[in-house]
Amino acid sequence: MNAVTLPASTPPVDNTSDNIEIQNSWLAQLELGFGQRGARSTLTHRRHLGPLMVQKPFYPEGDLCHVYLIHPPAGVVGGDRLEISVNVAEQAQALITTPGSGKFYRSAGPTARLTQHLSIASHATLEWLPQDTILFAGCEVDMLTRVQLAPGASFVGWEIICLGRPSSGEAFDHGRCRQRFELWRDSLTGESQPLVIDRSLLAGGDELLHAQWGLQGQPVTATMLATPATIEMRDAARNAINGSNFAEGFSATLLDDVLVCRFLGKQGAQARQVFTQAWTAIRPLMINRPACEPRVWAT
Repeated sequence: MNAVTLPASTPPVDNTSDNIEIQNSWLAQLELGFGQRGARSTLTHRRHLGPLMVQKPFYPEGDLCHVYLIHPPAGVVGGDRLEISVNVAEQAQALITTPGSGKFYRSAGPTARLTQHLSIASHATLEWLPQDTILFAGCEVDMLTRVQLAPGASFVGWEIICLGRPSSGEAFDHGRCRQRFELWRDSLTGESQPLVIDRSLLAGGDELLHAQWGLQGQPVTATMLATPATIEMRDAARNAINGSNFAEGFSATLLDDVLVCRFLGKQGAQARQVFTQAWTAIRPLMINRPACEPRVWAT
């Protein structure tokens, strides 16, 4: 494994203050590469700058590589930039998750940016299963996740957004998050075509958060994408949730060969539970494997 750590420079200091916080802005970058070595998929490249890293791969399934993204500060403040790049080489299979919730704290003005580029080669598989992201009231956030698929590549991934901290009495009544979740596929001629471009602007106090055509007052909104998908996979996802306590907030739709699942609810844990059930149902149909939940989810 090629592991390189770049020296972290002293972060620029943002002296803007709202009498509650003084923010230090950090740049954190992480590059990961996965390849097939014999019968096992391995972490072949790892390069990081600043407080964003992985420690080691895990193999609870024997050959498929599980990796946990670690951000030691745990939270992101205004002005911070997190940049993640993942490349899965031909035939390799990887599952990536996080050990805990991501947090975007209140900002005194600067925007925090999270950029994630996920590239999956032909006949490779990436399962992108991070835990929820909590947006504190007053945050300023720009999030982009772009997935680039080669012909024959497979992907399943989700984003779970929690607005405010209802359990602590904090509503998302001010602040803003611009979110983009994009799925692109290369054609045999080399041209890239969009499969799904999902964009939202979540602003505190906006009508979208409470309208029946919007989030209906629910503080958690989540999206799961899976491809290539079939009608059988769509029905399996629906059947896995039907009859559960959270069925009313869940939907599953097939757009060509992309399965789009949505969830609205009250807690991030609910969204992860629902999506885990859907993932458990579709995984055997998608990559011919039973579900194997990352061990870190049980801690």
